[in-house]
Amino acid sequence: MPNMDYLKISQGTIYDPANGVDGQVRDLWIADGRIVEAPTDPTVRPSRTIDAAGLVVMPGGIDMHCHIAGPKVNVARKMRPEEKRRGEQMRRTSIAHSGSMGSVPSTFATGYKYAGLGYTTAFDAAVPPLGARHAHEEFDDTPCLDKGFYVLMGNNHFVMQSIAQNEPQKLKAFIGWLLTATRGFAPKLVNPGGVEVWKSHQAGNVSGLDSDIDHFHITPRQIIRGVAQAASELRLPHPVHIHCNNLGMPGNWHTTLDTMQALEGHGGHLTHVQFHSYGGGDGDENTFNSKVIPLADYVNSHPNITVDVGQVLFGETTSMTGDGPLGYFLSKVYGGKWFSSDTEMESGCGITPIKYKNKSLVHSLQWAIGLEWYLLVNDPWRVVMSTDHPNGGSFLAYPQIIRLLMDRTYRQDILKSCPIEILQRSTLNDMTREYTLNEIAIITRAGPARILGLKNKGHLGIGADADITIYTPHENKETMFELPRLVIKSGRVVVEQGEIRDPLIGKTLHVEPDYDHDVESSIQEWFEKYYSIQWRNYPVGLDYMHESCVIPPR
Repeated sequence: MPNMDYLKISQGTIYDPANGVDGQVRDLWIADGRIVEAPTDPTVRPSRTIDAAGLVVMPGGIDMHCHIAGPKVNVARKMRPEEKRRGEQMRRTSIAHSGSMGSVPSTFATGYKYAGLGYTTAFDAAVPPLGARHAHEEFDDTPCLDKGFYVLMGNNHFVMQSIAQNEPQKLKAFIGWLLTATRGFAPKLVNPGGVEVWKSHQAGNVSGLDSDIDHFHITPRQIIRGVAQAASELRLPHPVHIHCNNLGMPGNWHTTLDTMQALEGHGGHLTHVQFHSYGGGDGDENTFNSKVIPLADYVNSHPNITVDVGQVLFGETTSMTGDGPLGYFLSKVYGGKWFSSDTEMESGCGITPIKYKNKSLVHSLQWAIGLEWYLLVNDPWRVVMSTDHPNGGSFLAYPQIIRLLMDRTYRQDILKSCPIEILQRSTLNDMTREYTLNEIAIITRAGPARILGLKNKGHLGIGADADITIYTPHENKETMFELPRLVIKSGRVVVEQGEIRDPLIGKTLHVEPDYDHDVESSIQEWFEKYYSIQWRNYPVGLDYMHESCVIPPR
């Protein structure tokens, strides 16, 4: 193909765990946005050759759980004007827009900063169906990334009604219709049933998986089991994505274990699992401790379960969550601003500023518990790096987390700055494991791609999307990963030596599962009876998105 426009990466040290490549020197050829076979015609020359000799080459990073778009994120930006005033500002250039930073960056700054770390794909973790159109609008304003989002449905009235009436096929069809209508990627459960109880009466919540949910008289266990089974039968590329009940509460590890068991063998991804791994009880700080060991043991022995961590970093940030009662609880703890919303018959939301302090025993334990998860899950393919951005900290902290995982001495130096009681309440001090570069490539790239069912991402094999990051090796891995030499997105150089070169707008990744369309008439009848908008205005058309990409079923 002599007329093909090729880009060649020459003699890079490749880390591509999906294809069993661990630090081998190879060439990569790119054409039409994908990785291709090297041309057999010796007269063919690439239009550009990148000399990667001595450099580390990995697939582009994938953040499978963050909060970067939609109504909640927009509110959080408005809530923190003090961050905008004192924080870094991204200057407008001839290529790039200006952008504001802080714990909740603007759309443009979000895309530029992710790309600046070598990330090329990100998924927003919690969008109410009624907010889907808003999320897509912000996606079209977020450069340098392919994007997708999970659709909130753990407190959706139609979901709970279908479960209460014991109509699993109706539930399955509704989930298929809802994902298609929103152009979403996967079902998301947030404190299933608990947000609905909170919306019914202030300070309400559920205490466990067998609590009664007002009006519907079903339990969180039934919601988890029902949605997990429906997602499995729909053959979604990513299974049900679960934010467990009782997030952040001492003793909540029992609820987390119950949730894993409630899946009954169906696939399930437990998100920001650090926040769900606490021992103790009654809100007593003196009993607060880590329970990662029994939970990680269960994950290690049950391959249907994957997790991302939700690592806490010390410093100031903003909590935003579809868990309304949690948002209220945190506002009481921190005594600051608080926002709560009720999305009609679908979900809720809570937002409040928070600050993690290394001198706080609870906060230090949260930091340690996150690291325990990375170090205690035996298979790196089943644990994913996340900070639940911005809830545990900014995605900009990923290079620091990598250093913590690869350098035990650095880990212990930070541990020494924490209250000494942490040594008795967690096992972090005793852990000697250090991650390799190949394992880092798994938890930040290959693993999330596999968990999400993205066959063209997270690897550097023939046919893969040409999303590639090139790093300069450095003894300090934080230094290495915070400033890639070069980032390629869809075969185009988007970042070079820290400068934006091409602010392309990436694709929106979504699903169109096969479901029983005959159920739509009953959905429409219910919808028009209860919703404040018209049925025909609810679905998001494909023409509404910049560029869409349907991910096929597993």
